Amino acid sequence: MRAENYVEARRAGLGDRDMLEIAGSHGIRILEVEYVTAWGTAADRDPAQQDKERTVFHMARAFGVRHLNTGLLEHLPLDVVTEAFDALCERAGDDLTVALEFMPYSGVPDLPAAWEVLRGAGRANSALIVDVWHWARAGMAPRHLDAVPADRIVAVQLCDVLAEPMQPSRAESLGHRLPPGQGYGDAVGLVRALRDHGVAPAVVAVEVISDDLVARGVDVAARTTADAARDLLALATSRSAR
Repeated sequence: MRAENYVEARRAGLGDRDMLEIAGSHGIRILEVEYVTAWGTAADRDPAQQDKERTVFHMARAFGVRHLNTGLLEHLPLDVVTEAFDALCERAGDDLTVALEFMPYSGVPDLPAAWEVLRGAGRANSALIVDVWHWARAGMAPRHLDAVPADRIVAVQLCDVLAEPMQPSRAESLGHRLPPGQGYGDAVGLVRALRDHGVAPAVVAVEVISDDLVARGVDVAARTTADAARDLLALATSRSAR
């Protein structure tokens, strides 16, 4: 659940228990909350950002979620990012894990940079997210997993990428992803690499942000991406994929 959706629901008169009951009535569990951004400097942490951050912390506890997702768009020196991430983990508290997502157009552009931030911060309540789109567009390969302990990757986000990158790249990420296994990011290879590395994520999510799919209807988008994810996971774990 995103903070924006939560705030809209509260404005509509729904409380935390109401939201849980609605989700439960449809057989849905809330497994992740997001997205904390703009935590890099004191100037970025304006009152609106601080309020959103506190909201995400509250959501995680209210819905029994163990980790929250975060990233940093601002381009800052790595030591500044590390110090700020350390402070974010401190504010979150030991009962919540802060999962950092690398994004090639962001201040944490790839997996080595993300792991360096976690290693420098030294926080037990820190972890990583691996997203197929960001993995492919950042030029990552299985060898980049070698330095990262498997248990520090708590979430994997499935999707796929176009044959050729768009510009600006963030626009592609926010509107032109493909269903997992139906593009050119070798999503099967990444899932196999994570499995072989010993990664057992708390959450395997499907994050296909696609203007085309949404235009065809939320039900179509849900069925298309869910079916693609199931097919991908089945292929990645089959004997023929090994």
